[in-house]
Amino acid sequence: MSQLVNRIDKNILKQMLKEEAFQRKTISFYRYVNISKPDTLRDELFKTWTELNCFGRIYIAHEGINAQMSVPENNWDEFAEKLDHIGYFKDVPFKHAVDGNGKSFYKLVVKVREKIVADGIHDKNFDASNTGRYLSAQEFNTAIEDPNTIVIDMRNHYESEVGRFDRAFCPDADTFREELPLVIDHLKGQENKKVVMYCTGGIRCEKASAYFKYKGFKDVHHLHGGIIQYAKEVKELKLESKFRGINFVFDERIGERITEDVLSNCHQCGKPCDVHVNCKNDDCHLLFIQCQECARKMDGCCTPSCQDVFHLPLEEQRKLRKGRIKNGPECLAVYKSRLRPNLAEILKNELK
Repeated sequence: MSQLVNRIDKNILKQMLKEEAFQRKTISFYRYVNISKPDTLRDELFKTWTELNCFGRIYIAHEGINAQMSVPENNWDEFAEKLDHIGYFKDVPFKHAVDGNGKSFYKLVVKVREKIVADGIHDKNFDASNTGRYLSAQEFNTAIEDPNTIVIDMRNHYESEVGRFDRAFCPDADTFREELPLVIDHLKGQENKKVVMYCTGGIRCEKASAYFKYKGFKDVHHLHGGIIQYAKEVKELKLESKFRGINFVFDERIGERITEDVLSNCHQCGKPCDVHVNCKNDDCHLLFIQCQECARKMDGCCTPSCQDVFHLPLEEQRKLRKGRIKNGPECLAVYKSRLRPNLAEILKNELK
């Protein structure tokens, strides 16, 4: 395993981020391309981006790259130039976050994986490059206004819970791997209809569009650049945003607001709320929706048992964790795959 990693305590890194006197850009990019030596490229990118003080979460595989990053504004030109000089990524399009404060990551993580998007596809005849047609924001708006168009959300359930396009089919799934067969089954018998799909930044629905075509769908389209690019185009072109609510993102921000619509409710009290948090108990970190009132009452925890653990001295917390399975029986996180879609109901009952 490569030794090129950051081993500084996360609390120190977060404090250093807060104290930075310069601005950062939050960007994302991906490309499906055949990378011959992902391990070598991984180390090369880690060295280069460390020198430029870049943070982020980047996955590299033989099939390409998937990156979400925070880049210092004063190093932006050098970052873009050096990336462009790597043949695999020449002219790769960047998507800039709606929330422009740049405080999205506090360290650099570059990992080599089997795939940049885990899809569960093992069919050697599947060609991921045979994708559907890109749609701009304007074209996407026009397409979904047609009642005969099938609109598919290719994100996880907790993402669509807080933000989505009207009329979209939102699979009740935790992973992209689970979604593909669910959507194929949902659309059975409608292979000749127009299908349009979307995701956060475009990477999931690009692969999904190729898979749908492989499965016999004739008229497949996907939103170019995902919700991130859609929000940018809507703002620049003064279009109506047909996406409502929050765009869930996988960084420290958790979500970026696209419209003021609140589509979900606090999982603990049921009041309108669309703020995702992780339980403050370090042995839990269950992802759930919590309003400010419940956050104050529960100290940011999901259940009273987690709240009790949260208030113990750190040494006592460590003793509880030592020698037993992480996410023990008193902690709901261990059951999260079985809780959904009743998570809100269970959390409410825990507070009674």
